[in-house]
Order: sequence, then structure tokens, then C-alpha cells
Amino acid sequence: MKNKMIYALVLALITSGVMFAQENEVLTLTVDDAVEYAAKNSRTLKTAELDFELAKWKKNFAWNVFLPTAQVSGTSSRSNDYTNTVGEIMKAIMPGYSPAPTTESNHWTAVGNLSVSLGLNAALVQSMRATYSDFEAGKITWEQTQKETEVNIRKYFYALLLQQENVNLQKTTLENARQRQEQAQVNFRNGYVPELSLLKAQVDYENKRPEVEKAEQALNQQMDTFAFLLGLPVGTKIALDGQIQPVFVEVDADKIVEEYLSANLTIRNTQQSLKTLKIQKSALDLSAYTPSLQIAWNTQPALSNALETNWLEKDNWYDNGSLSFTIAWNLTDMLPFSSGRQQAKELQTTIAKLELQLKTLEQNTELEIRTAVDNLNQSKKAIESSQRNIDLAQRSYNMTAIAYRNGTTELLDLRDAESSLNQAKLGLASEQYNYISNLLDLEFKVNTRLEETK
Repeated sequence: MKNKMIYALVLALITSGVMFAQENEVLTLTVDDAVEYAAKNSRTLKTAELDFELAKWKKNFAWNVFLPTAQVSGTSSRSNDYTNTVGEIMKAIMPGYSPAPTTESNHWTAVGNLSVSLGLNAALVQSMRATYSDFEAGKITWEQTQKETEVNIRKYFYALLLQQENVNLQKTTLENARQRQEQAQVNFRNGYVPELSLLKAQVDYENKRPEVEKAEQALNQQMDTFAFLLGLPVGTKIALDGQIQPVFVEVDADKIVEEYLSANLTIRNTQQSLKTLKIQKSALDLSAYTPSLQIAWNTQPALSNALETNWLEKDNWYDNGSLSFTIAWNLTDMLPFSSGRQQAKELQTTIAKLELQLKTLEQNTELEIRTAVDNLNQSKKAIESSQRNIDLAQRSYNMTAIAYRNGTTELLDLRDAESSLNQAKLGLASEQYNYISNLLDLEFKVNTRLEETK
């Protein structure tokens, strides 16, 4: 019994240890890992995928407009009045003939019906084309959602790296303040500096601590939001594996506009919507200006004297079915004030408006591409300038730190030099992030990886 209790206790400790390890496990992600996680788990992508699958399903069964309509029915009815037609005829030609008396069964009739009909019109072909066009639009929308999600995840990843860099700089500043406080304590005990210098160093250190804690808290909150966007379970702790180091590309606005403007997904989607509307307008015109062929076939087996006649005897049934071919032309739909022509007019107006929107979209996209190229080139110049600025700020800080240790400069001068150095480092990281962000935006607008085309 004692051994069993020990075994159960050890098992419980092991299980709790595993659960604790799982709860505290940190998931390390590169930017490509983050994109992959989002592609598998993003709720936005899953919703868009459902829409795409529905469009695909409709496209696969677009031919169902040519399916005939089939209907089966059965009716049993009782007539209020029954006339024995055969008996009356026999009575007229054969004097003295007496027909059989009318019974309840004579009032009952059983009728079955199987009908198949098919309406054919030239508009049906256009209806199929419209469904295929809708599928192509859905495919573009699905691709656009995927690319948008990828761009947003990559930008968020690098924004977190930038925020992380800011926190690290603040931590470094806090550590420097701590070391200066300890040095001031040593110098004060040795009589090298007055108590006021020690108090300044202590105040500087204590003021930095809450700033760093707030920055760390904000970073952790953003990490949790990022994990949520990736579709990871709530509470998953993640660590970023990456650096803000852009890959520079040579871009020419005129060349990019000429080669890649038509690849823009928003423009392609609008063009596809315009194509769909034109097909729908064509289908509406064909429906109005061309006749329709209606093919109908039905079989209608009927049985008289239903209560007494043998239903299984084939000869007791007779068929009132038929096969028909009908050509019909709705002349009302051709009238300019009919509802069909009004609908066609609305479609034509919508097409004209969408064509104007497409031209405006193309011009705006071209302007956005040129602006993105300008921003990219400006970011590259700013990065080069920031790198030079860091070198100068680092030299200034090193010289000021030596002077402070030698007692030839004030703490305020050292703090200013340190602040300038941190601003220069953060400025470089910010410009590197801006370059990456601008490049991602530009690549999304032209739907092309420019890093692969350089």
C-alpha cells in the first residue's frame, strides 16, 4: 500500500511538472514561421477560404442550368357525380338495355403523373460564363486576402522587433544608470564627490526603472496580440528570432508602373467584376431578344373505378401523357419600359460607373506606387545617414563617459550623450523598419517579389 502511494505521488509530480513545462514553454518564431502559422490558423484566412470554396463549388456545377425539371405526383379523387357514358350509349342503341347500377367505387379515380421539362435559351450559356467569372473573381479575392495577411504579419513582426530594440536600449540605459549609482557610492565613500552627486545618480536610476517596466509590459501585451493574430492558443508565449536588416533593391518607378501595374490585385479584381457585369448584361439581352424552347414530356397513368378495379392489372390503366415542344418569345421584355429593360439599363449604368472607377483606381495605384518608390529611396538615404550619426554619437558618448569618470564633466552631460546615442540607434532601427515596411507595401501593390527581380 505504501509503495502504491509513493508511486502515485511520483506520477503526480511528473505530470504536474510536464504541465508546468508546457505552460511555460516559449515558442520561438522567425518571420517565415509566423507567416506559416497565420496561413494555417488565421480566422480571417479561414473565412476567406470558405467563400472561395463556395465559389469553386458553384463553378463546378455551373452546368446545372441545363438540368431538366422532373416531378412525380399521385392523386386519388372522388367525383361528386358519376355518369356511365358507356351505359348511356349502349342504352341508346340497344332498347331494353339496363346498365349496371352506380356504386361508390364508380366515383373514385386514381391518377399518377411523371413530368419532365427543359427550357432552353441562349442566355443559359451566358449564365454559365457568369458563374465561371464569379469564380475567377473569388480566386483573386482569395489570393488578395492571403497576400494581405502575409504583409500584415511581416510588418507586425518587424514592428515588434523595433519595439524590442527600444526596450533593450532602455534596459542598457538602466544598467548604465545602476553602474553610475554604484560608482557614485564608491566615490562618495572615498570623498571624491559630494553627496549631491550621489543623490543625482540614485534619482536617475530610480526614475529609469518604471519607464523600463512599462516598456516591457507594453511589449508583452503586443506579443500576446501577435500570438492571437497568428491563431495560437491564448497564453502562448512567443520569442522573435530575427533582425531588422532590410535587403536593398534598386527600383525605378516608371519601369515598375509599366511592368507590374496590371498585376495589382485590386485592379484585377475590379476588371473581373466588370467582366462579370458585362456577361450578366449579355445574358439579360439574350433572354429578351431571343425565343425560348420548352421541351416537356409527361406520363399520366389513370385508373377508373379505383375501389374495385385491380391496380396491378396493366390493362386497367390508361395514359393521358404527352410530349410537347413549345417555342415562346416574351415580347413584353423587349419594350424599353419593361422591368427587364429597366434592369438592363441599371446594369449598363453600373458598368459605366465601374469603368470610371477602374480608370481612377489605375491612376491612384500608379500614384501610390510612385510614392512608395520615393519613400523607399528616402528610407535608404536615411539609413545611410543614421549609420553615420551613430558613429558620431558613439564617439561622443565614449569621450563623455571618460570625462565623467575623471570628474571633468557633469552627470547631465553624460545623460545627454547617452540619450543622443540611444536616439541615433533607435532612429536607425526605425528607418530600417520603414524601409522593410515600404518594400512590403510596394510588393503588395505590384503583386511581385521585387527582391527576386533585382
